[in-house]
Amino acid sequence: MIATIALALSLTVSAAPVDLALPGTGGMKYREDTGDPVRLAAYGLGTKRTYLRSASGSAFAWEKSLTEVSVAPGGRLAAGVPATYRSGYDALVVTDRTTGASTRIRTVKKPLTASYASWSRDGKKVALTVEQKVGGRWRVVGFTVVDVTAKTARTVRINGLSASAGFWWSPDGNLVSRHGTGLRLYRPSDGAVMRTLAGVGLPTGPEDSFSPSGKRLTTWCPSRFKEQLCLVDPIAGKIAQRVDVRPEAVFGWWDESHVIAVMPHRGAYRLSVVDLRGKVTRVLANVPAKTWAAELWVSFTRGS
Repeated sequence: MIATIALALSLTVSAAPVDLALPGTGGMKYREDTGDPVRLAAYGLGTKRTYLRSASGSAFAWEKSLTEVSVAPGGRLAAGVPATYRSGYDALVVTDRTTGASTRIRTVKKPLTASYASWSRDGKKVALTVEQKVGGRWRVVGFTVVDVTAKTARTVRINGLSASAGFWWSPDGNLVSRHGTGLRLYRPSDGAVMRTLAGVGLPTGPEDSFSPSGKRLTTWCPSRFKEQLCLVDPIAGKIAQRVDVRPEAVFGWWDESHVIAVMPHRGAYRLSVVDLRGKVTRVLANVPAKTWAAELWVSFTRGS
């Protein structure tokens, strides 16, 4: 009996949530539980500061040479965009987090930039959004796909893109971007249009807008609706549900029935788990107003 009680107490202690300190955020702490379906892997403040979590621990280190970083499904590889060109080229730095070994893969030639790294769900490729300065403003002109195994990069230009378009992987291996008041899917090999989802709203990215199963896709609802967050059926190409919630941002899905959102709270913000009825079911971190204004972003990884 005593042994049983001791074991129960031990399990209770080991399952207790842990507060992770997030350097550079004005004292933010992220509350993590061992049973969480996703893991906070990186965060940053705009392109000025980027922090990457250690492969096996809870410490976050400032990656001074990178403007952004994203961890692959499964957690082994990290893809970062360097702060400076080398020999006139932008690049993607892919690091094996278990060994520390890094590979720098050329992407686009100056004055183009390739950033906003998005991992394919199989962890084999990274998509980057390519931009060029036109009339003093950055404009999206296409995408680059990096094969991390072959260490190669292929850039595709696309005419008629929105100036603020961005590219992310769909679960079936195409690239999705905003198009008008909806979405368009492109073939990564050559940019051919595979499908257009008209009028469904704009993607909530940059974190994966598709649910873990791929059966739902989050968008910002079109202006004809009073709700702000919409759930799209990507097969039917139609809005399946509207959620009466007004987040400042959505950073992907927690699980099949919850999203990760930044919610206003008493003059500041909270990084929260929100269900598909719009109810906050868990607070992951309190976000100071000053930190949010500094363009805080967070990036998660899910087991492969």
